[in-house]
Amino acid sequence: MSEPLGVGRVRRAQAHAEAIRARRALARATGAREVRPGYAGLVTRTIAFAADGAVVNGVAAIVASTVALCLSVLHMPSDVERVIAAIGAGVWLLWSVGYFAFFWSSTGQTPGDRLMRIRVRDARDRGPIRPLRAALRFGFLLIALLPLGAGLLMMVFDERSRGLHDRLARTVVVFAAEPAPEWQGR
Repeated sequence: MSEPLGVGRVRRAQAHAEAIRARRALARATGAREVRPGYAGLVTRTIAFAADGAVVNGVAAIVASTVALCLSVLHMPSDVERVIAAIGAGVWLLWSVGYFAFFWSSTGQTPGDRLMRIRVRDARDRGPIRPLRAALRFGFLLIALLPLGAGLLMMVFDERSRGLHDRLARTVVVFAAEPAPEWQGR
């Protein structure tokens, strides 16, 4: 016999409610604050940042190798080599800040964030953040890393999974809504 209409919906709602109760019980047992499902946690964000780090450093390594190869045919004094190394370090820093600031302020997602389906948003109105605030957020991220990552460990105990850099920049990281398939709705 088939089930009456709506019974499947009731069962799914009951299963969802049971999952929420289990997650709350786990949070109480471990002493951690419950994280709402809409906010990205520490592990998801770390994987996204590692992917972005690979992109940033991979591009920097290719550019540095090309420049080094071109400069290797020239015989320069060691002082000039030090100056070129300092310039290279400055360019790498600007490239890193620019990469994150551009993506966070334009789409809210770096390629690593897109891979993990998360997005940086303003904490108050859930809108996109401006480029200056995105650059400051990156700087605050470096500060959060300094005391052995203590500024990032805050995410584990915050109800919106915010680290020190999120609090200072007034941002949250949420799971991105899945785009509707092209064929849907036609």
